[in-house]
Amino acid sequence: MTVIPGSDIINSTLYVVSQSLLLPVIAVLLIMLVYVVIEAGGIISEYSIRRKTTFLEVESFITNISNNSSPSMIKDVLEDSELPKIHKEILEKISDSKAIGIKSREVLARKLIEEEEIKAIKKVEKTDIIAKIAPAIGLMGTLIPMGPGLAALGAGDITTLSQNLMVAFDAAILGMASAAIAFTISRVRRRWYEDQISTLDAMAESLLEVIQNAKEEKKTYIE
Repeated sequence: MTVIPGSDIINSTLYVVSQSLLLPVIAVLLIMLVYVVIEAGGIISEYSIRRKTTFLEVESFITNISNNSSPSMIKDVLEDSELPKIHKEILEKISDSKAIGIKSREVLARKLIEEEEIKAIKKVEKTDIIAKIAPAIGLMGTLIPMGPGLAALGAGDITTLSQNLMVAFDAAILGMASAAIAFTISRVRRRWYEDQISTLDAMAESLLEVIQNAKEEKKTYIE
């Protein structure tokens, strides 16, 4: 059997490198699991204080601002509404921008909504990343101990084999558990945030239309 020169060095180098990755891989798996457990507690807390804006509330808001087109009345409608605080703040910023034209106001509204979208994306992307990479990290933690385990099997060392198999299975479980929890958190939060952004966009568009119509009526009256 022909032996490639230097193959022993290459094999030993690969073995040392792969085995040296075991502790970092296990540490990363533990960190990810702790993080997703904390995030699971966070989403439960967020759910307890979250208030969903219903279709009837959106319809009521649009109707009220359509019947009260002056800036002061719009502000009163916003204060009296039961919208989430962040929605009120954004809509007030849009309506309070008196020194800018309607086009600039539309740009401001779009930018404010985009900022909310960016915040939502940042909050979801961490669990998205964990949901995607945790199975791969878990697979690494599964395969790395298999080398020494197979070597122990060849030598008849059942104790070492069983220890390595336990590490391999534990790593796989940590990876899959982290991915499953992270995926669930991301799905739930994405649904919440998409609904919030959609509602905010509808109300902002309606508010802009009311302000534009009020300005056009005022201009026609002056002429």
